[in-house]
Amino acid sequence: MTDHPRRVTRALLSVSDKTGLIEFARALAGHGVDLVSTGGTAKAIAAAGLKVSDVSDLTGFPEMMDGRVKTLHPKVHGGLLAIRDNKEHTDAMQAHGIAPIDLLVVNLYPFEATVDKGAAYEDCIENIDIGGPAMIRAAAKNHDDVAVVVEARDYQSVLDELAANNGATSLTLRRRLAAKAYARTAAYDAAISNWFALQLKDDAPDFRAFGGKLIQSLRYGENPHQIAAFYATPDKRPGVSTLRQLQGKELSYNNINDTDAAYECVAEFDPARTAACVIVKHANPCGVAEGSDLLGAYKKALACDSTSAFGGIVAVNRTLDADAARAITEIFTEVIIAPDATEEAIAVVAAKKNLRLLLVGGLPDPRKPGLTAKTVSGGLLVQSRDNAVIEDMALKVATRRAPTDAELRDLKFAFRVAKHVKSNTIIYARDLATVGIGAGQMSRVDSARIAARKALDAAAELKLAEPLTKGSVVASDAFFPFADGMLACIEAGATAVIQPGGSMRDDEVIKAADDHGIAMVFTGVRHFRH
Repeated sequence: MTDHPRRVTRALLSVSDKTGLIEFARALAGHGVDLVSTGGTAKAIAAAGLKVSDVSDLTGFPEMMDGRVKTLHPKVHGGLLAIRDNKEHTDAMQAHGIAPIDLLVVNLYPFEATVDKGAAYEDCIENIDIGGPAMIRAAAKNHDDVAVVVEARDYQSVLDELAANNGATSLTLRRRLAAKAYARTAAYDAAISNWFALQLKDDAPDFRAFGGKLIQSLRYGENPHQIAAFYATPDKRPGVSTLRQLQGKELSYNNINDTDAAYECVAEFDPARTAACVIVKHANPCGVAEGSDLLGAYKKALACDSTSAFGGIVAVNRTLDADAARAITEIFTEVIIAPDATEEAIAVVAAKKNLRLLLVGGLPDPRKPGLTAKTVSGGLLVQSRDNAVIEDMALKVATRRAPTDAELRDLKFAFRVAKHVKSNTIIYARDLATVGIGAGQMSRVDSARIAARKALDAAAELKLAEPLTKGSVVASDAFFPFADGMLACIEAGATAVIQPGGSMRDDEVIKAADDHGIAMVFTGVRHFRH
């Protein structure tokens, strides 16, 4: 690639976000660049005492239709698209009085922010930029001659090159800026199209696009030979994309994935009702509990599987306090994520310099709708978020014996957790704490047995006379296709069962429960998680 410089003689600036605008414009003027601008941008530049021409002076037409039409004109797009080394193009410019535009600076109308604040339909429509994307795409296409800037963070890169190259930009920079420009308009259009689909209640539009803004480049992906990066989508869901990291090493791909799993799970527990703690390892909870305070919830969660908790992620649903922080830092923990933390708790965690402390400021709403996407060979699987919550389910007692109040309380807790464990899932719970978790097995019977075995190991470590599955309740994320899986749970000591129901052999499963005096509740809702 021949890195031929292009001198910047004229720049067109039209920005909604005016961060750094005046300093940038002043520096451009210092390099002898003529400034052309639109509307509020022109007023801001002129108010700073800088010479600026309005785009209407360039086009000979005033802004019209409430600003909808101002840059859609041959004297703008000709100045951006003309190939400087093409005689036919330069002759056309001369014949029609078109001056070259060597630098375009545009950031788009704040459509995503307008939607995010819950604006009315008409306001969202008015914040769809038309002229901006058209100019950006024109300049990016002609990047051999034109530099295009779509966010303020690139102002300094342009100024550095102008200073180093006697007022010119390099092809290397222009190509990098062009690539970003197309990505920005693609993400912008994706946000608009997904918003339209939502307004139209179109669950399967003919075309589906997703876009995001880089949060950070990651050292590697799930494994060291994989490359990875983390992007924020327009969905401002509180969590890993909105967190503030107070200390610790940079988050890895697996840290982010596991932390998201932990925080989404703990968000199922209303902090106004209860304190809750979730410990996650490899994207699966290995301990979940409620308590009167975070310390109590953490201790109960840890007791479920302290071996797996080593090097895990801890999520809490309330402001992290010093007592909970001290307990969590007693074993090696990769990440603590919380809505907030007291200054004393922050000081406690600070003693573990590699421990990441992440504060989010709020909890995601488990009921809020949204989209999830997963890549498959040659395509995307897109679905609505699993926003079903146990409080909204019409529970049906399927057996002769109904659960006691204490059993029902634990059944609801267990099914809440099952939503966040990989299928096939079996959750044993007792006194609002998991006491055995079986995850991701090909057979539901195996999940039941693995969870029971973990409870046996925990009992041995805690020096208990019997595992806590004795007298527990059990949740299954999907129906029991045969009675054998439920019988394995009964053998482990479960006295009540919650499951979706809907198997062809429900009668067989219900009979087996009745034969053992077990209470069973159907939710009618499945929580597969692959």
